[in-house]
Amino acid sequence: MPTNTGDAVMPHGIDVLRDPLLNKGTAFTEKERNALGLRGLLPPHVHSQAEQAERFLVTLRKLPDPLDKFVALNSLHDRNESLFFRILCDHIDEMQPIVYTPTVGLACQRFGQIFQRPRGMFIGANDRGNIAKILRNWPQQAGIIVVTDGERILGLGDLGANGMGIPVGKLSLYTACAGIHPQLCLPITLDVGTNNDALRDDLYYVGLRQRRITGAAYDEFLEEFMAATQEVFPGVMVQFEDFANHNAFRLLEKYRDRLCTFNDDIQGTAAVALAGIFSALRITGAPLSEQKILFLGAGEAATGIADLVVAAMIAHGLLREQALRNCWLVDSQGLVVKSRTNLAEHKMTYAHEHPAVGDFLSAIKMLKPTVIIGVSAVGGTFTRAVLEEMARINAQPIVFALSNPTSQAECTAEEAYRYTGGRALFACGSPFDPVAFNGKTFVPRQGNNSYIFPGVGLGAIACGATSITDEMFMASAHTLAHLVTESDLEQGSLYPALPRIREVSAAIGTAIADIAYRRGIAAKPRPTDVQQDVRSQMFDPRY
Repeated sequence: MPTNTGDAVMPHGIDVLRDPLLNKGTAFTEKERNALGLRGLLPPHVHSQAEQAERFLVTLRKLPDPLDKFVALNSLHDRNESLFFRILCDHIDEMQPIVYTPTVGLACQRFGQIFQRPRGMFIGANDRGNIAKILRNWPQQAGIIVVTDGERILGLGDLGANGMGIPVGKLSLYTACAGIHPQLCLPITLDVGTNNDALRDDLYYVGLRQRRITGAAYDEFLEEFMAATQEVFPGVMVQFEDFANHNAFRLLEKYRDRLCTFNDDIQGTAAVALAGIFSALRITGAPLSEQKILFLGAGEAATGIADLVVAAMIAHGLLREQALRNCWLVDSQGLVVKSRTNLAEHKMTYAHEHPAVGDFLSAIKMLKPTVIIGVSAVGGTFTRAVLEEMARINAQPIVFALSNPTSQAECTAEEAYRYTGGRALFACGSPFDPVAFNGKTFVPRQGNNSYIFPGVGLGAIACGATSITDEMFMASAHTLAHLVTESDLEQGSLYPALPRIREVSAAIGTAIADIAYRRGIAAKPRPTDVQQDVRSQMFDPRY
C-alpha cells in the first residue's frame, strides 16, 4: 500500500521498482529496502551505481549492431533513469551516436519493429478539440517540450509518428548534456498523418494511417496545440524539431514572439555552424567580413546559418547588403539567383543578381568561396573534384559536411583531408574517427547541435525566459567558440571535446540567462550570481 506523507502519496514496494525516476535497482540500500517494502523484491547484494554501470556496459559493448545497442539503452531508460543518464554523462562520446545521430535515424525508420513501451505523448489529428485535456494526462509539470510532426526526420524524409525517436533522443541530451531534470522533459509527436505510402501499409507502423492534414486544418491543429501547452504548462519552452521547410519557417515566425520557443534545425544549427567558423578563422587569421560562404542546400539549416552569419558580419562592420552578398545557396536546381522563378520565400533573401549556374562545382569555380557548408542531406556531394577545387583556391579551405545521419554526409573526414592535401578545416554532422594523413593525426569533431540547444534550454528554464531571441544564439556561438582550446585547434578540432559538454552547456546557459535578465524577458528575479544559479539547477544523475 502507498505511504502517505502530508498530501503526497509515496510509492511503495513494486511500484518503486516500476517508476524509472525512482528505481535504483540493486543499488537500494538496506535501509531503503526496509523503508520502501523492497525486501524479497531484489537480489540481496547491494551494488554501487558504478558497479551497475560497469555491468551494463560490459553487456552493451558485446552487442555488434548499433540498433541493438539503441534498444538496450532505451530499455535501461525505461527502467532506471538515473543509471541511464549516469552512463550517458560518463561516456558521452560513446553513447551520443547511439541515442542520437546517427543511430536514431535507423531507430526511427524501424520504430514500429523495436517499439517497447510508450515514452512521451502522441497527439493525433483526431484529437482536435481535446488537446489540453490530453496534455493533462502527463503526470509531471513539464518545463520543456520537444515536438515534431515527423515530416522531415533528419535527412530521411517523412517518417510520420515514427519520428518520436527524435524528441525522445533530443530530450535525453538535454538531461545528459545540460542537467535538465528528466521530470521536466516532455517529448511530443504530433501525428497529422504521413504521406509515406510504405509506412501507411506497414503492419508495424504506430501512427494514423492517413495522408497528412494540410492548410487550414493543419494550422488550426497547431494553434490549438501551442495554446494548450501554455494552458497546461504555463511558461513551458517549446522546441520545434524536424518540421518540413514549408512549415518550419512560418511556424517559427508565428510563435517566436508569443511564447518561449525556437526551432533547433534553423537556429541551433546556425549557432553551432557559426561557432565552427569562428574557430576556423582563429587558424586562418582572416576576418569574418572577408569570408564568402557557399551552401549546398537551401532549406532550414542553410538559411538559418546564413541569417546568423549575416548578423555576425554586420556586427563586424559590414553593411547588410555586403553581408548578404557573402552568402550564396545552391539547391537541387543550381545556384539560387534572382532570375529563377518560383523560388520559395525563405530563399529569396539570398537570391542574388548573377547568371544561372547549374551545379555546385561550377558555382565554386565562379564564386571562389572560402567556406562550403553542406546541409543538403545528399551523401557524397562534396566530391573529389569539389574538394580539390576548394584546395586550389584556398590555402586552408573551410569544409563543413553537416548532413546526418552518416549515410547523408556530403563527404567523410578522410576524403576532406586527403583531397585537400591535409589543409581542410573540417567539421561534420555525424561522427568520424581521427584521420592520419601525411604524418599528422586530425581529430574531426561534429558540428552537432548538442553543443548549443541543451545550454539554451538550461538558461531559459533557469531564468524563466519568456522568449528565445536571435541575440541568444549569437551569444551561444561566441561562447562555444571561446571554449575551443589551442590544443583543439592544433589537431584540427573546431569544437571542444564532447566530454566537456556539461561545462559548455553551463557557460551557454549562463549567457542565455544573463541576456534574458538584461532584456527584461526573464520571469524570475535576477540572482546575485547568475552562473552559480544556473549551475545549481543542473541535475546530477547520482543515487
